[in-house]
Parts: sequence; structure tokens; C-alpha cells
Amino acid sequence: MTRKKQPPFVEVRVPATTTNLGPGFDTLGLALDLWNTVRFTLEGSGVNLTIRGEGSGALPEGEENLIWQAFTRLYAEAGAAPPSGVRITCKNGIPPGSGLGSSAAAVVSGLLGANALLGMRFPLQSVFSLAARLEGHPDNAAAALFGGLVIVGGEQVRRVAIPPWTVVYVLPAVRFSTRQARAALPAQVSLEAAAGSIGRALLVVEALRSGDLPLLREAMQDVLHQPYRLPHLPGMEAALEAARNLGGAAALSGAGPGMVVFCRRGQSRAIAEAVQAAFRAAGVESRAWTLRDSAQGAIVA
Repeated sequence: MTRKKQPPFVEVRVPATTTNLGPGFDTLGLALDLWNTVRFTLEGSGVNLTIRGEGSGALPEGEENLIWQAFTRLYAEAGAAPPSGVRITCKNGIPPGSGLGSSAAAVVSGLLGANALLGMRFPLQSVFSLAARLEGHPDNAAAALFGGLVIVGGEQVRRVAIPPWTVVYVLPAVRFSTRQARAALPAQVSLEAAAGSIGRALLVVEALRSGDLPLLREAMQDVLHQPYRLPHLPGMEAALEAARNLGGAAALSGAGPGMVVFCRRGQSRAIAEAVQAAFRAAGVESRAWTLRDSAQGAIVA
């Protein structure tokens, strides 16, 4: 019996990411152990994209999908025509529109899938630069590609080794797009606010590096973006306070609408329940995850 030859494929796994971490606006990112898996198979004609898991039935499954757009963009950067037929199968663990870097995960998946099929023509730094341009900001893309805790300044990315952390993530049933979140920000901030945020962002890195939860709880207080976004997120202010009252270090996850809480391992359930109760009191339902940070970034197989 002759076995049918399987078409060539590439599989890419990309972690969720939480950014800002309070005061580190567009400069700090952390990979989390929650993943999207995307398989690219060369077969058929045109693009055939299917989604299972988070975003199924809501995310586009054609050429307007971010994965396909990033995939074809890398081929264009290489001066090559994309394959005549590609089947893209997505298994999503990252909820879209959540503040967990779902769009960055899609962009990184498409770029890495294309790069693998092109024989790894571009180094990872070039992939990062293109992902940051497509995203419009670099923090999620950096954490998704390189894993762990990252500090981003322009084209420069530095990873900081940290001990394992337990992270509670809570997603309220509120729509708040990145575009809305950016529009809520002031055009200018005071020199005092900017200087204070720089100091607290440095302390966030030190607290995560040293495992100092009390320091992290204080350092994650923000004045640059959270005060302007909280009025658009019913129940969020009370939810953040509920987490802090139980000893957690809490902040919006990226631009929201989700929030992250760093805590001791045994605190996660109580904190998740308290945060969800705060949202319910404001008439908002929510979902909660208990996660770990991920030292591993995107994987190509």
C-alpha cells in the first residue's frame, strides 16, 4: 500500500501577554501560560481559515483575519508571492478584545508561520520589528515573541529573569477596544506624573525580579492611563480595590477591559471570587483564569 503524502505544514504556538503592568505604559510586557496554536498547511487554493476555541464565530475567517494579513505581509517583505493555497487552523485559548494581546498573538502567528515556510529567511529581531509596526506598539509583540518579562524601548528589547508568579486574570463582559482605550488618554501629562511613573515602572521590574509582592502592590499604581480608562469600565475601580485589599498587586491588563492580579499561590481563588463579586455588584458578569507567567515565548514546530 502506498501512503498518501501529507502536505507540508508549520505549527506556531504563541502565548498571551499582559502589558503596562500599571505604570510601564507601552514599555513593559509579560508572557502568560495561555496559548493560541495555529497550523499552516499548504494545500488547496486561496485561504481556508477556521477557528476553534476563543473567538470562534466572532473573529473573521477570511482574508481580513490578522493572521492572514501578517502572513502575506511577510511574504511581501521577502519579495515573494504567498502560496497559492493555505489552510490555517486556529485553536485559541486567548480571548479576543481582552487585554491579553490577542491581536499581537495573531500577528506573531502569521509572521512566524510565513517565516518558517520561507525557510526562516528573517531573524527574530526583524520579525519583532515588523510585528511592532503592524501592531502600532511593541510591548505585546515583544513578550509574545521572546517570552518572560520584557522591557521595550524603541527597537531594543531586554528580558529580565523573574521567579514564577501566580496571576489571576479576570475579564468583565464589557466591550472596550484598543482604539477606544487610546482615545480616552489625554494629549499631555505633567512632568511630575511622567517622572513618578518612570520610578514606579522601575520598581515594578525590581519587585517582579525579587519576588517582592508588597513592593509590587505599591509600584503598580498608575496615573498615566488607568485613571482615564476606568470610567469606561463599570465595576473596575471596585474590582481593583477588592484585589488589593486581599494583598494582590492589581492593574488593568494592557488597555483592558481585563485586569491582572499578581498574588501568592494560595490566594488566587479568594481574589478571583472577590473581584468577580465587585463586578457583579456593578451589574457586570465576568470570567476568571488563574495563570502562571511563561518564560517561553512563541514556538515554531
